[in-house]
Amino acid sequence: MHTDDTIAAISTPLGSSGIGIVRLSGKDAVKIADKNFISPKKKKIKQTPSHRIVYGHIVNPKNKEIVDEALVSVMKAPNTYTKEDIVEINCHGGIVPLRRVLELVINSGARLAEPGEFTQRAFLNGRIDLAQAEAVLDTINAMTEQSQKTAIAQLRGGLSKKLGMIREELIELTAFVEAHIDFPEEDITSLSLKDMKKKALSIQHSLKKLINSSRYGIILREGLKTAIIGRPNVGKSSLLNALLEHDRAIVTETPGTTRDVIEEYLNISGIPVKIMDTAGIREVKDIAEKEGVKRSLKAMEDADLVLLILDGSSTLHNTDKELIEKSLSKNVILVINKTDLSQKIEWNDVGAGFKPALTKKATGNSQVVSISAKEGTGLDELKNRIADTVLHSNTESSVNIVTNLRHVHALEKALLSIEAFIKAVVRKTSPEFLSVELREALDAIGDITGITTPEDVLNRIFSNFCIGK
Repeated sequence: MHTDDTIAAISTPLGSSGIGIVRLSGKDAVKIADKNFISPKKKKIKQTPSHRIVYGHIVNPKNKEIVDEALVSVMKAPNTYTKEDIVEINCHGGIVPLRRVLELVINSGARLAEPGEFTQRAFLNGRIDLAQAEAVLDTINAMTEQSQKTAIAQLRGGLSKKLGMIREELIELTAFVEAHIDFPEEDITSLSLKDMKKKALSIQHSLKKLINSSRYGIILREGLKTAIIGRPNVGKSSLLNALLEHDRAIVTETPGTTRDVIEEYLNISGIPVKIMDTAGIREVKDIAEKEGVKRSLKAMEDADLVLLILDGSSTLHNTDKELIEKSLSKNVILVINKTDLSQKIEWNDVGAGFKPALTKKATGNSQVVSISAKEGTGLDELKNRIADTVLHSNTESSVNIVTNLRHVHALEKALLSIEAFIKAVVRKTSPEFLSVELREALDAIGDITGITTPEDVLNRIFSNFCIGK
């Protein structure tokens, strides 16, 4: 990747808006902007103090045609996003003016930026580490206020600071071990072994806490996959519409109306919930409905949480019992719908294999909720139960939550190395073998912050960004 040239891109979404921004970054950003800018007071951008805004017009340098009216922001290195000179041209936010301005700066010597290249330069120039760079994307893609708070905490270096502390402990331990490799006449005493084990156990504890936080963190980042499951006409689509507070799914009395999985996002207590309405599960011959049932079962299998809907106004069907049995291994909330009608579910009719799951209702267990999707009753309790399935597992602040699966894999790799180190210490293994385990743990932590991350991984990470960020 070239970092000695000047890049440019549109940094705002294309479409009609009040303002659009064309951003430049690089050693010639100011020079290129000056070629295409005229101030009423004849003031040059290069004469403008850093972090100031200049009013004027963007012009075609070849024929002096005015392309647009603009406010130009000037930010000079090193106190900028990329630590390079940055110029942002704030013009009108239509597709035509933005593209024309971009064409002018490219024709004047800039290069079209690659996806995420501004943030990649910030990383390569040392302003942020890789974990912070990934938090930039998480901030942009945040689906709830809590998701955004967590991303901002990571962007400000909260997670990086914690990882830095773990890394310092690893370096200290590695230096101690490798000193005994360099000076073999100095035997590792029992006291030394005890100290090494104590330090390693402390690192192990820190790694486990971060890994355990990831269940909540990844849900904050990607959403809680929640499948609404049940036989036809128990009120699955009605529940989806009630939770969304608008008619997203078609509701009819005809069984099999829903043929495919319908996905929507909800914000429940700050948790992004990816809720999936599925086709009613039953024995069918129709090819399209059969495929819908297949997809419903797949959604149930992949879901983080299952909302199993039962029709309280009807006695339990065999399909209900089969679905209860399938869901017992899942994180499941049993939702008894249609409480606005006379209730006919006979709990005593439930077989021994299903009774424990259903009779929890009698003990006030939170995993059984009664609602009326039609009347809207019981929905607040259901939302609380959905939130509780996630919130009870979180004991960390936003600063120390791991939200990225790549980070989890690296932490797990580091944990395996530390655990192998502890076992080796107990066996009084040679310092050379102890050092190998510690070095692998260090590399794993370094992969998260970018110290040891391979170039192909870096390219894959930044390719997920939009052009202009």
